[in-house]
Amino acid sequence: MGQENVPATLNKNLLILHFTVFIWGFTGILGALISISAVQLVWYRVLIAAVTLFLYFKFNRTDFKVGRKVFLQLLCTGALVAGHWILFFLSIKLSTVSVALVCFSSITLFTAVLEPLINKKRISKLEIISGVFIIIGILIIFRFETQYTKGIIAGLACAVFSSLFTIINARYVKTYQPPVIAFYELTGAFLWVSIFLAFTNGYTKALLLHRADIGYLVLLGTICTSVAYVAGVSVMRELSAFRVALVTNLEPVYGIILSFAFFGDMNKMTTGFWIGAVIVLSTIFLFPVAQKQVEKRRKA
Repeated sequence: MGQENVPATLNKNLLILHFTVFIWGFTGILGALISISAVQLVWYRVLIAAVTLFLYFKFNRTDFKVGRKVFLQLLCTGALVAGHWILFFLSIKLSTVSVALVCFSSITLFTAVLEPLINKKRISKLEIISGVFIIIGILIIFRFETQYTKGIIAGLACAVFSSLFTIINARYVKTYQPPVIAFYELTGAFLWVSIFLAFTNGYTKALLLHRADIGYLVLLGTICTSVAYVAGVSVMRELSAFRVALVTNLEPVYGIILSFAFFGDMNKMTTGFWIGAVIVLSTIFLFPVAQKQVEKRRKA
């Protein structure tokens, strides 16, 4: 690829990532609308997504075979994916869509710390500072939204899981096609959730769907999962795990706007929530500006 094409490719991947994050923002709305529990919701979600990708491979006659070692690694990564989504929907059901999305923004700090440790690189002070500001914002929310303590904890744990599989996928995407990665990880997620349901006696009448849930689940499993997941993995060929995590933090912006449009959640939030949310979102928007300034000083 020529040097002159790099900015165009970067902008294209950023545009795809922003669109993907917008779709992810909509998953919170669907999660609130669907009546079944968080674990059951994720079970249906990953089942529909994995079947969708399998049919895509068959229709296009795509070879999606991988080696045994990679197959097992991707299935294990699926456990992180499943845990992330279960905790995310659990956070929504224990609090609100807005609280869950803002807590998820802590992915920036977790990625800033975990990515260098896993990849054995130097930790960026700017990334750590950005992450600390986001945590401060979340702590302010936690201070004023004590009725949502369990939901906030679930949201933070969700961010840790998301950070881990984002870093892992940034490695896999250098070698394997994004749809292949997505298929095996989503299949792994389905396997792990199925095992969890088996050990917790989850296969009961509660797993049966209401008619209203079916349409929401199909939309969640196809567009918001299989399509969005493949798109989210594909951009990692050009973007670092931290950059992906940073843009992913715009999910609260899209999600809170959608939440307001659907549920009027903004009327339920305290002043402390909005102070914390402004700190989190300001950090996201100002980070690229600060990063450019740091790079200019290094070159000077």
